[in-house]
Amino acid sequence: MPVPHDPQQDPHLPEIPFLKQVGILRRLLNSSDEFLKLAALSAGLLFILLATAYGQVTLNQWNVPFYNAIEQRNVPEFIRQLQIFVFIAAGLLILNVAQNWFQQILSVMMRKAIVKNLIDCWLHGNKASKLDKTDFYAQNPDQRIHQDTRQLADSTTGLTIGFIQSTILLLSFVGILWNVSEGFVFHYNGYSFSLPGYMVWAAFLYVGLASALSKWVGRGLVRLNAAREAQEAEFRSALVTIVSENHNYPTVDDSERKISFLREKFQSLYLSVKKLILTETNLTWISSGFGWMAIVVPILAAAPIYFSGDLNFGGLMMSVGAFNQVYSALRWYVNNYQAIAEWRAHLLRITGFHTLLAD
Repeated sequence: MPVPHDPQQDPHLPEIPFLKQVGILRRLLNSSDEFLKLAALSAGLLFILLATAYGQVTLNQWNVPFYNAIEQRNVPEFIRQLQIFVFIAAGLLILNVAQNWFQQILSVMMRKAIVKNLIDCWLHGNKASKLDKTDFYAQNPDQRIHQDTRQLADSTTGLTIGFIQSTILLLSFVGILWNVSEGFVFHYNGYSFSLPGYMVWAAFLYVGLASALSKWVGRGLVRLNAAREAQEAEFRSALVTIVSENHNYPTVDDSERKISFLREKFQSLYLSVKKLILTETNLTWISSGFGWMAIVVPILAAAPIYFSGDLNFGGLMMSVGAFNQVYSALRWYVNNYQAIAEWRAHLLRITGFHTLLAD
């Protein structure tokens, strides 16, 4: 029984430059019949994201009169602000539902475009029978066309929308933080100093530290995810091979050989998953730790202005909300480091397979 190429034996998987991978994906989409629909859906999504950002800024500014009404025990104003909140929340809810619908439709349409192209390339001119089965990208084409296309389309739309949304939120809320802390002067032990917009720099410093640690701990995730997917496909392929051979009653020796073969395949998969789990666990220490600290960090950052009397309670809550929005936008990369690694692994497998078919 031939043993397929095992990518775990070679830590350096066959590589295609990342920019070339992105170019191949772009050509796959641009040349499809669904290109105009994809462009229209993308434009609609961008409008929804901009409207959502406007609603979130409005909600953040609503914090000032609402919490001031609580601080002043002003019941009529408190009720009026609750009514305003209902309108803002209803608008954001509609936008969130619309965004979810647009995202799912965009993802399935993107997958359709990629699948149609790959099927045409794979079966045109009987290329399927001419592929070198020992080539990493030629192994298990069913997985490339079925599983990898689905995961690539889902992650591409999810990550792209998340990146654009985070960028819009960052641009929307960084100005609020800057204005709150622009002219504040620190006084300590007889010394006075000022750092214009210090709350913005505090957010950048906090997320920068989290990003640096996440990148260091999560290095190698792209290779490990690609290797894990390859091992999953190898094990599934081995199972299919054994099932197809079992049309006759196997001898004892033959059964032992097959058991040994499957155990060896699963052991390779097991070791690959263990390495991935260890890296992801270490990454969780960083992402979760900084996430929990984010509960108090915004309050600590705004505390000097509040306790100096330059900020009322409503302004404090608005500043905390703005800090959280900036922090969430900036740590998009931290939160999605693992997802980006998985996306790049699927992108590598799809573009590698397409490049092989195009040769």
